Amino acid sequence: MANNNNQLVFLPLAGTGEIGMNMNLYGHGPDIDEMKWLLVDVGITFGDDSLPGIDIIMADHGFIAERRNDLVGVFITHAHEDHVGALAYLWPDLECQIYATPFTACIIKLKFEERGIDLSGYLNIVDLNSNLKIGPFDIEISTMTHSIPEPNSMFITTDLGTVYHTGDWKIDPDPLVGNPNPRNFKEKYKNKITAMICDSTNVMTKGRSGSELTVRNNLVKVVKELKNRVFVTSFASNVARLETVAYVARETNRSLVVVGRSMHRMISVAREVGILKDIKIILNEKEAAKKKKSELLYLCTGSQGEPRGAMMRIANNDFQGIEIDKNDTVIFSSKIIPGNEKKLYGMFNKLSEMHVDVITEYDADIHVSGHPCEDEMIDMYNWIKPEISVPVHGEHRHLKYHSELAKSLGVKHPMLIQNGDILKLAPGEPEVIDQCMSGRLYFDGNKLVPSDSYHLSERKRMSFNGILNITCVLNKKLRLNSPPIISCNGIDLFDEYDDDIIDSLEEEIYNFFDNTNNLSKKDSKVHKKLESVSKNFIFKRTRKKPLTNIHLVHI
Repeated sequence: MANNNNQLVFLPLAGTGEIGMNMNLYGHGPDIDEMKWLLVDVGITFGDDSLPGIDIIMADHGFIAERRNDLVGVFITHAHEDHVGALAYLWPDLECQIYATPFTACIIKLKFEERGIDLSGYLNIVDLNSNLKIGPFDIEISTMTHSIPEPNSMFITTDLGTVYHTGDWKIDPDPLVGNPNPRNFKEKYKNKITAMICDSTNVMTKGRSGSELTVRNNLVKVVKELKNRVFVTSFASNVARLETVAYVARETNRSLVVVGRSMHRMISVAREVGILKDIKIILNEKEAAKKKKSELLYLCTGSQGEPRGAMMRIANNDFQGIEIDKNDTVIFSSKIIPGNEKKLYGMFNKLSEMHVDVITEYDADIHVSGHPCEDEMIDMYNWIKPEISVPVHGEHRHLKYHSELAKSLGVKHPMLIQNGDILKLAPGEPEVIDQCMSGRLYFDGNKLVPSDSYHLSERKRMSFNGILNITCVLNKKLRLNSPPIISCNGIDLFDEYDDDIIDSLEEEIYNFFDNTNNLSKKDSKVHKKLESVSKNFIFKRTRKKPLTNIHLVHI
């Protein structure tokens, strides 16, 4: 019998108000601290130039780590990094059961093996379009279409109603890998869905996302016209695109050469679960060297300009056994993700200077998104008809547009929330009843650190302003026993008048110690004053505020 005091809540720890790093919680029980929790997805995002030394970012999992005894499990909807990438990093603090369909489970195994974690007894492989029970949550999996195999949406049912969690999805009548259409939601779940938690990535794009079959046909046409070698780069996780490129190679009488570790790994995992069986002839780089250029098609990683991606290394003539030549063609069969423009445009220009032809999605219809555009969103709302709409997986402008669209389609309660909001879905009217911390963790070197760690702000300061080190050897009278030792990095040593700044700073330090008002038996006071004097001196001469280290040595 249902407990009348129970509540059903939704809590996004990451992925709402941003694209990437998805991490969501569903709670069921009488009170926040008495609830059982279901975790859906544990993703990452990637660092940029503003975070020197940081490649991987993930959500702070403190809220659920504190409640690990009430965490009934984690379900991973699919194997994209922004949904599964943080699991192996955060799981040791959770040690809960993991549920995933076969392809995703294979990727999870590999990630845990890389980190030396034994998952025995914890990883549960579930069938596509199946049902399972995790604690108080009855879950029906509905496998959709996306740009990776086995993208799963979830109908999550409790005594308080059913929530539809879409995950990443699209509607593709000819997906090549995946289901052509969602099951008939309209009849099965008519008037029964309490809330829909829905992807917002492409909601502002009119029309439909397009079909993978269209990409396949267009790529065949493009490649047939090319006489020299062809390089195609795409996301390794887009298995349908990998199959498309293999098909294009076969249709244009070219041998397929797969380049890049993650591309080989993805093909291996796909074959393990019965996908990509038709890709049979794959040459290695040595075998390809014996072929005519017109007989080769290279499939490469690095579609976003990643420095160590195969395509960037080939463009830099840094990939052993492959040299790109004049009149070769590089096809970028992928979307330019916001934030990667600088890297990609730099690569485009480098290839152009080498007289290599570059074809992107702007030049030909050679890419379709894995996320639904506006017309597909309208279809979904007409099928599901939820009482509550909760937009996720998008920046605030996407969420706002999505919320307004839901309202126009008759949704009674369109809810606009942010990371950390604890949204009560049932019983009664939906409302944000509390908030929790929703910070960030950075993977720095070999450990996780909070985003507000002081050493990270120091590193950022060094990257923008340089570093200044000053060592002063003092006698018993607290005067300089020898000239100060000054070193600096990242600072121009000459000012606008071409005066040597270090020589001038040395004189300033001598003047500092000649002034008895600056002297004290407490090193901390001298240290603080000298640091302030040195910083101000450098700022006046360079307009920079370097990270300054003062070392006082007594003899």
